[in-house]
Amino acid sequence: MLSAMSTQPVATRADATRRNLLDAAFGEFYRNGFQGGSLNRIVEAAGVTKGALFHHFAGKRELGYAVVDEVIEPLLRERWFSPLAGSVEPIAAMKQAFRRFIRMDVDGGSWVYGCPLNNLAQEMSPLDEGFRARIERLYTTWRQTFAAALAAGIAHGSVRSDIDTAQAATLIVAAQMGIWGTGKYSQDGALMTQAGEALCAYLDMLAA
Repeated sequence: MLSAMSTQPVATRADATRRNLLDAAFGEFYRNGFQGGSLNRIVEAAGVTKGALFHHFAGKRELGYAVVDEVIEPLLRERWFSPLAGSVEPIAAMKQAFRRFIRMDVDGGSWVYGCPLNNLAQEMSPLDEGFRARIERLYTTWRQTFAAALAAGIAHGSVRSDIDTAQAATLIVAAQMGIWGTGKYSQDGALMTQAGEALCAYLDMLAA
């Protein structure tokens, strides 16, 4: 009898294998860092061989780059960019997203590992230009997205007109990193939640 896998088109099987590797690598690097991450554990979690890994990625570094580009970036866009798309009430949208994802991460337990993007930024930006450039691109887009949302709020009248949107966006993104960093170092979900409420209080000060 043919297995279900064997009846799939070759391209579909290859795509599924690559995705499994990316998801497994994301989890491994998130829990153990890039340098501490194990390729053996990644292929075991993905249910493939090392040969399959090296068929899709030239090495661990290229796998790490792909995790940033194909796993972390879409997660960033889903969590923090999408809630602001087309919103003329960016303060309310940001507060709702912060509270939602802080609660989700605390309830789900992932908060103890911090922010996957910030973890890689702290670990790899000083060591590898490929990581640094990718991470800086994402942070730049993040700040620009928040600044644009605040500018839209100013135009609508929901955000104070006297604020510097770029400065405010820079502070908000840095504060977000601090919230997840607080959870990671303290292992205290209540403290992480308190830090999130402090950021929401700052956002209230930006409202018109």
